[in-house]
Amino acid sequence: IMDCCGLLTLQKEPVPLKSIEVELEVRDHVATVVSTLNYENKEDKPLEAVFVFPLPGDAAVCHFSAQIGQTQIVAEVKEKQKAREEYDDALSSGQQAFLLEESDESPDIFSLRVGSLPPAESASIRLEYVTELAVQADDGLRFCLPGVLNPRYQPQDSEDPLFQVTSVPASLVPYSLSFSARVSSPRLVSKVESNCSLDPLQYLNTDQTQATVKLAAGHKFDRDVELLIYYKDAHQPTAVVEAGQASAEPGSLMGDPVVMVSLYPEFPQSVMSSTASCGEFVFLVDRSGMASPSFLSSLKDTLLLLLKSLPMGCYFNIYSFGSSYEHIFPKSVEYGEKTMEEALKKVEQMKADLGGTEILESLKHIYSQPCIPTQPRQLFVFTDGEVGNTKEVIDLKNTTISTQFPECPTCPLCFSFGIGEGASSALINGMAKEGGGHAQFITGTDRMQPKVMQSLHFSLQPAVEDVSVTWDLPKGSTITVLSPPITSLFQGQRSLIYAQLTGQVGAAEGCVTLKYSLAGHPSENQLHFSLRPAADSGLIVHRLAARTLICLLEMEAENNEEKEEVKKKVVQLSVQSGVSSSFTAFIVVNTDNNKEIQGPLLKGILLCNFSSKFSSSQLPDEEFPPAKKPLRDPLLQLVSLQKASGCWLLDPALAAALRKTNEEVEKSKPEKASSEVWATILALIWLHGFKMDAKDEWELLAAKAVSWLSAQKGSKHKNKHSVCDGYTELLQSVSY
Repeated sequence: IMDCCGLLTLQKEPVPLKSIEVELEVRDHVATVVSTLNYENKEDKPLEAVFVFPLPGDAAVCHFSAQIGQTQIVAEVKEKQKAREEYDDALSSGQQAFLLEESDESPDIFSLRVGSLPPAESASIRLEYVTELAVQADDGLRFCLPGVLNPRYQPQDSEDPLFQVTSVPASLVPYSLSFSARVSSPRLVSKVESNCSLDPLQYLNTDQTQATVKLAAGHKFDRDVELLIYYKDAHQPTAVVEAGQASAEPGSLMGDPVVMVSLYPEFPQSVMSSTASCGEFVFLVDRSGMASPSFLSSLKDTLLLLLKSLPMGCYFNIYSFGSSYEHIFPKSVEYGEKTMEEALKKVEQMKADLGGTEILESLKHIYSQPCIPTQPRQLFVFTDGEVGNTKEVIDLKNTTISTQFPECPTCPLCFSFGIGEGASSALINGMAKEGGGHAQFITGTDRMQPKVMQSLHFSLQPAVEDVSVTWDLPKGSTITVLSPPITSLFQGQRSLIYAQLTGQVGAAEGCVTLKYSLAGHPSENQLHFSLRPAADSGLIVHRLAARTLICLLEMEAENNEEKEEVKKKVVQLSVQSGVSSSFTAFIVVNTDNNKEIQGPLLKGILLCNFSSKFSSSQLPDEEFPPAKKPLRDPLLQLVSLQKASGCWLLDPALAAALRKTNEEVEKSKPEKASSEVWATILALIWLHGFKMDAKDEWELLAAKAVSWLSAQKGSKHKNKHSVCDGYTELLQSVSY
């Protein structure tokens, strides 16, 4: 078992990081984060420390500076290898230097090297990034300050030095964290919630569109800091035009105005009331040695709800992955009572016994399977996100699918779920984005089931086709869209578009139109917006747009024969915009230090990991002791008895789930009702009477039961139509 050497230098001396201060500024649905890391070397020798820490995977790191004594130095963005050489040269010549770079394997892990910090010297490092806020199932905007960097499982051929560090128990982290947030929006700020204790929300104006909140004292370093921000009328589409940088060259991305459009398509209720009755649903679950008993238990309950909610006639399969992968069926099978029951038996037997977290090979196998005609593939991925080769996994669609797997010419919709503290945002968000799906994070006391069932709702929505975005601008103005094309739309899901404006912008009005075909019917949503640039926006939109374009170019570099030319474009854009990339790094050298730093250099490594979890590659499987099996939740007990068709059977098991005796249930049945119809009606009444607070979890399987009841009207059964009709009308009055 590993000790706490991540907190010590190689000579067993304490590392010099003393405190972290984080200031968050949220403007509508984007955020600016400023982190200040304070170092002090109390040793009698100069010291080099390496601080490895997580950031949101889609963050645009845009500022890095160092305060040494009274001297402040702002970092420059340079090509990565050149920056490394400059850092090493500075240290070898006795100068102070600081280097910030992104991991080659995962865009959500950074390393900060603090070089030649003299004895008794202090230094403050200021790091700034901007990021988009994701929309959650309950319309809240999610901000996550990653506080946990779990050990990432590395494939054997990986050589990324950023991962050669150890984890640190929360109780032994020697530094403090202060965190404050300021929220502003054109709309009322309804509330701010967190998985951590907060001081009360303080409004700054009477219309409650601005507010501040702070992390309560005594925060333990055992979790990410998650904020959920709620606005009134959060689904209103918006557009923000940001003026270019005065010092930048006109015609360049930073020199021209940039518009950010946020669209929330509204689908007609008549279309949304019907769900798809086809599809191939592939569930890929993490069974690595890191999976805890609580994760596995919740996952089994979730798979139960998913399997009970699938429509008859669809196809499905369940894969598990660790160091290797397994599947319940050799290929996807048609959904029915027999296949559903076989799958549920296998799910109940699942254990965390598949070793490390290597997801890549299982994905390759899934993509290699021939597509089933008229059954669009939907992929649901459940993982703690402790994957080291994140970029390789995300790039799989572009690097291998089209060339190696012609059987599946299009990537399946991907719905990804990050489970637990420290799940890689780059992996979870990246898989969903590349797969045109939706990402969800389940942390702390969150229930997995509501979030997963919302994604199943998305997957069953009518397919949106022929998506296009058109712009109407004044004469003399042109637009260059920087975001990738929108390929999928879901009810309630936000789509962000960045575009560069060229020409005469002025104060005129522009219009953007989103067109698409839904269930064979053409639809469109329009947004009119002012072209007058917003005041004092701090180049947030430009930097997010630059990061979007950089990501597209980085992906192109992976699949382009002229890789070096594309890499040059990335480096040029990164340097011009001041936004980090995989090919660049931030470098600071203190050239004002007249006195050369003397003495041998102590080296220390600190992994920003407040979790006491261990690397899955270093522990045997099943390291968790078997837990006592708790009493089954009444809802899940009832759900487990439902048949694939949607009905229930009138038997002692149903009576027990309803907390009745078998005699009471049998006696209540109307004479003209069949046993299955009456059992199904009783189950639905119980759901509406006792579990309305969990409606998101059983809504789809209840809708399937109502459809089954409606179908009985035309069956061969006699003398039950009036009973069935009456209860069906009652239940259909409830909106599913």
